[in-house]
Amino acid sequence: MGSTGRPEAPLTNPRSERVKKVAALAGRSARSRHGRFLVEGPQAVREIVAHAPDHVRDLYLAEAMVLRHHDIVEVAAEAGIHLHEADERVMRAMSPDCQGVLAVADLSAVAAPPLDDLLAEAPRLVVLLAAANDPGNAGTVLRTADAAGADAVLLGTGSVEVTNPKVVRSTAGSLFHLPVLGDLDVADAVHDARAAGLQVLAADGAGDWDVDELADRTFARAHGLGLATSDELSATSLVAPDLAAPTLWLVGNEAHGLSRAERDLADAVVKVPIHGAAESLNLAVATALCLYASARAQRREVG
Repeated sequence: MGSTGRPEAPLTNPRSERVKKVAALAGRSARSRHGRFLVEGPQAVREIVAHAPDHVRDLYLAEAMVLRHHDIVEVAAEAGIHLHEADERVMRAMSPDCQGVLAVADLSAVAAPPLDDLLAEAPRLVVLLAAANDPGNAGTVLRTADAAGADAVLLGTGSVEVTNPKVVRSTAGSLFHLPVLGDLDVADAVHDARAAGLQVLAADGAGDWDVDELADRTFARAHGLGLATSDELSATSLVAPDLAAPTLWLVGNEAHGLSRAERDLADAVVKVPIHGAAESLNLAVATALCLYASARAQRREVG
């Protein structure tokens, strides 16, 4: 049936063994045991079908979704992916969050090269999440890194698993666009990145440098302009980092930020200014601002 992308009859039994096995993949132990994970929702499924079709084992669509998402059905049929139609009860039993579109994929779909190999490709923009515990934030950072044109996302030991269903959903398919390496020792990863020519900037509210000021410096350098004295840190000998340089951004935990030891790993600590009364910024938002500051500076340099 994979050649046509259409099954002979819809799945109607929400208590079947197939449904139970699919639903179990929401748990980490089942994913590890079976070597498979869930991809939920039209956008994430659309991206894995387009970018990693060889790793998709089965595709499930609610009957009403087959016509609505005919683009997914057509690409899946061309790739020889087996499509199962299912009624709404079956889809909800497999995943209450899939919006009627679900794929089961091999863990190899998110396999990434070793860090040494990745760094050998001379990346210019990388983000390292030291201890990202919130799957929604982790997925949003990954999606943002993809949008900013980053070369890779790294996750330190203790971070949420990248195939956690909420992480996968939050990436909106970006998980299948760029390398994501997990379970890394943060200090070792920073050491390797620096040895490969990347500066290491820690994003933290206690930073010595303001990311907006650094962006202004980059603009001034690019246009041969002088730097206002207000941009200088008074009575210090700190050298301002260059946002246009190849950079690894080190980002901390959602609740506690970076530890002192983690900040000390960086070449500089950079803060996102808060001009209003908010106590802090969401981790994913702050990371987005830092990544885009680097991306803009790097594009300006290349241009």
